[in-house]
Amino acid sequence: MTPQRPLAQTLSTPTRSLEVAAEQLLGRDTAERMAEEFGAAARLAARSIAAAAGPTTGPGPAALRARLDAVDLRAPLGNTADALEEATELYLRDAVYFHHPRYAAHLNCPVLLPAIAAEALVTTVNTSMDTWDQSAGATLIEQRLIDWAADLAGLGPDADGVFTSGGTASNLQAMLLARNTAVAGKPGSLPERLAGLRIYASADSHFSISTSASLLGLGAEAVVAVECDALHRMDAAALRRALEDDVAAGLRPMAIVATAGTTDFGSIDPLGAIGELAAEHGAWFHVDAAYGCGLLGSPRHRGLLAGIEAANSVTVDFHKSFFQPIGSSAILVRDRAALALVSHHAEYLNPAAEAGRTPNQVDKSLATTRRFDALKLWVTLRSIGAEALGTMFDGVMDLAAAAGQLVKDHPELELAAEVQLSTVVFRYVPPFPVDEGPGPLANQIRTALYDSGEAMVAATTINGVRHLKLTLLNPQTTIGDVSAILDAIVGHGRRLSGERTLMEVQA
Repeated sequence: MTPQRPLAQTLSTPTRSLEVAAEQLLGRDTAERMAEEFGAAARLAARSIAAAAGPTTGPGPAALRARLDAVDLRAPLGNTADALEEATELYLRDAVYFHHPRYAAHLNCPVLLPAIAAEALVTTVNTSMDTWDQSAGATLIEQRLIDWAADLAGLGPDADGVFTSGGTASNLQAMLLARNTAVAGKPGSLPERLAGLRIYASADSHFSISTSASLLGLGAEAVVAVECDALHRMDAAALRRALEDDVAAGLRPMAIVATAGTTDFGSIDPLGAIGELAAEHGAWFHVDAAYGCGLLGSPRHRGLLAGIEAANSVTVDFHKSFFQPIGSSAILVRDRAALALVSHHAEYLNPAAEAGRTPNQVDKSLATTRRFDALKLWVTLRSIGAEALGTMFDGVMDLAAAAGQLVKDHPELELAAEVQLSTVVFRYVPPFPVDEGPGPLANQIRTALYDSGEAMVAATTINGVRHLKLTLLNPQTTIGDVSAILDAIVGHGRRLSGERTLMEVQA
């Protein structure tokens, strides 16, 4: 009988593989080098942020693509320092810097230092939030923050929730809960049970509601766009009429989505009235507060969210109005039992036999592997407190109100609607007639600002007319910065209008 060789002698690992692992994988022997390389990356980022003269350098995709295409990914540089220097040229040099006081484009906020410090822990330890045996204390920290946020929203003692990657993911999970609640106990196949279900949302609601309806088998046509009032808030009377008409036609209200902070106008739908209609019709009441959740901690404006406590679910985006790095969102539910509607138990991960005994976050999440993004918010709260966050959100609301007044006072600017949270929607109106020519003047002004690198603003279409938009989420932006942005808009508007007039005359 041939004697067996020890398994360790039978299996061998190539020497080069062991060398690379020993040099590059994080472990006891490389922990100090990890700290050094973290520091080197942080110093590069700090230098780039400090040196940024504006929110952007105005790069175009063709120029950047050419630089990226020149990189040979088959030829590594051999060390982290050189790779980081290359990344500085390819990324940091032309990045869009949300921290800059003249960035006023999308719903991106500057981020707090405690949260950035926490990111180092999150990335280094690389905790996965799906099961207790992968996360331990991280699970309890996330759960405490869910309880804290649900308490701010007034959802009651049975509330629960889970962190997600962003508002779109949170809204999708809310609509899935609403769908599964609506079809529970109904006869027939799922497609048969979905027939006739309707979701009601304002005409200004986030596109993710329609996307969710499509993903859930309802189709985007199942979303009823309810008309808005002059402030772009859902008209509760119009909602009642839509509900009554659909019920009379044999359709079933599945969910009503109220928005607390629309993307364009920051409008807050009448939460109390909508909640009453949802209860009357047995529909799931969801509040998309991805933007307006900053009001939950506001010392002065919390009352704007009155009625949110009746919601079955709430979306909150901490990476919008709590000044956290992307991604940091959550879905909150008033009744934790509802989360069982999305639970799936796998023997290799979260066995059904352990349900209720072991706190596995995957039991209530649509994601399996998931970062410990809650730690950023935890370290922030433990460093500076919730009131400081609310005060900063109050500050950007005050700034937006002042910006709106500047727009109203300028003879060449026209405000689209009264300012409500921290966005200002307006358009440049030339002092003389101008042909639209090659496209909307607003788009050309916005492009000119971007190309110059002096400022960044957004654009949107209201009643078929292209408008500009300031999205103010930086507490360090001053009214002087806003005034400079508006002056630049007017300057570019006058120049572009003059060029169009000259072209028209020459034609």
